[in-house]
Amino acid sequence: MDEEQVTQPSEGRYIACRSVAGLLKQQAADFADHDMLVLPQSVQALWPAEPACLSYAGMQGAVGNLSAQYVSAGYGAGDRVALLLENRPAHFLHWLALNAIAASVVPVNPQASADELSYLLSHSEACLLVRLPDYVDRTDAVAAELNLACCAPGDSIPPRTTPNQPGVPAPQSECALIYTSGTTGRPKGCILSNRYFLNWADWYSRQEGLIALRPGQERLLTPLPTFHVNAMGHSFLGMLSCGGAQIIVDRFHPRSWWQDAVQTKATCFHYLGVMPAILHELPETRFERSHGMRFGLGGGVHPDHHARFETRFGVPLLEGWAMTETGGAGTMCDTTEPRHVGQRCIGRPDRPGPAVEVRLIGDDGAEVASGEAGELLLRASGPDPRLGFFGGYLKDDAATEAAWSGGWLHTGDVMRQDESGALFFVERKKNIIRRSGENIAAVEVEATIATLPEVSAIAILATDDPLREQEVLAVVVPADSQQAAEELADRIFAHCAAHLAYFKVPGYIAFVDALPTTSTQKVQKASLKPLADDPFSAALCFDLRNRKQALRQAQA
Repeated sequence: MDEEQVTQPSEGRYIACRSVAGLLKQQAADFADHDMLVLPQSVQALWPAEPACLSYAGMQGAVGNLSAQYVSAGYGAGDRVALLLENRPAHFLHWLALNAIAASVVPVNPQASADELSYLLSHSEACLLVRLPDYVDRTDAVAAELNLACCAPGDSIPPRTTPNQPGVPAPQSECALIYTSGTTGRPKGCILSNRYFLNWADWYSRQEGLIALRPGQERLLTPLPTFHVNAMGHSFLGMLSCGGAQIIVDRFHPRSWWQDAVQTKATCFHYLGVMPAILHELPETRFERSHGMRFGLGGGVHPDHHARFETRFGVPLLEGWAMTETGGAGTMCDTTEPRHVGQRCIGRPDRPGPAVEVRLIGDDGAEVASGEAGELLLRASGPDPRLGFFGGYLKDDAATEAAWSGGWLHTGDVMRQDESGALFFVERKKNIIRRSGENIAAVEVEATIATLPEVSAIAILATDDPLREQEVLAVVVPADSQQAAEELADRIFAHCAAHLAYFKVPGYIAFVDALPTTSTQKVQKASLKPLADDPFSAALCFDLRNRKQALRQAQA
């Protein structure tokens, strides 16, 4: 059945706009002179070529002009254009200009290694890379090997080798292809439709209580990266839905956070758990209580930090949950009183927004009893359980069907549900490390280290980190027990740094004589939990977190 014929409960009014560019056109008529994209003064100094402020009318005009340039250069419906534009306004401008002609974008992590970039560009079949001039040395050699044209924002757009025709975007057409770490090898490309993004406008516009948006008044401050769906989808579509402004920060600057909030008149923000952890360790400033923040929305705040943050800064932190695969169709948040501060509560599934159904199941596949922990499964209510969720993993039908086994999306996150229906996050079931908002597939890091002849066996684990939620722990069996451990740790670290983005590189490397395995020689990671709880319980363990931070600066 064609998606346009499906009647779904709680259908959002934004779907009538058909696309993100269509919603911009509508809102530009209603909020023409309102700010849409804003740079704090501190960020303006970093990006002097970027506009300090773009109004809705200004954005609509710029999108129309850039769309015309893409059409003249031969780009059109079904094309994918990779964007390496950091958090800058140019990212949104190129995205919406391409969306208006039914083309899609592939956001690129600026910290991607050459191997990761080559995989993303080739797997996505992008026909153009738009990147900042600062990345020419890192990107253009890789692009040349793939015969891929490159340009910078403001340059003439290189003509498409085989000209294409523009199309008219529809709710079901692809809007973006965003890569997310999976549990089996390389990152997977999540196909995300216009409906997927418009669902976030629907979700945000329907929220009540502390998070209710006021038309034309909200200004959302976010330091989160545009190559993830939070800044590109959740916050941006939330502001677009209400005629609000997205205040863009290049990255999280804790010492100027509250000053930027005051200077830009921010009313709300999005966060990762690492941000509250850092902010409440800083000395008091005169800005931290003179801001106009009404709420923060995010996930992963440590239970011990939650109430402490709210008391000191006067801002409620509203814990929520979503995945790249769910978008607004499955977003949940603890938004209304009585709230469950410090309990990792993500709210109730019967919240306002796109209608969703949930189940919690045990390892046997059966539903767990009330109050017991089980894996969260969810789906859209109505005849199409996948409506508004991701459209599948590009070129991986098997993984897509496995994710939707039994007609439910298997999240890999373990939750419990109380008698009121509220859900509480317990742990991750999937073989994923969650570090400062980044999902890291253990198997990808294991595959990288396993190519070293000096390594006999390898297991990658998540170990708790007081600041970043989790850190990458590599448990290594050396091929030569006589080799100096420190030398081998250096070799492993350098090898990972050359092939992986910095955040995937192990922060700890522990050496053991053997790994526990099953009869089929599969590593029993559950038996390594004591080591994950305390990496230094290994006879030899190296803490490389400081080197990892230095690597971050070098890759930036």
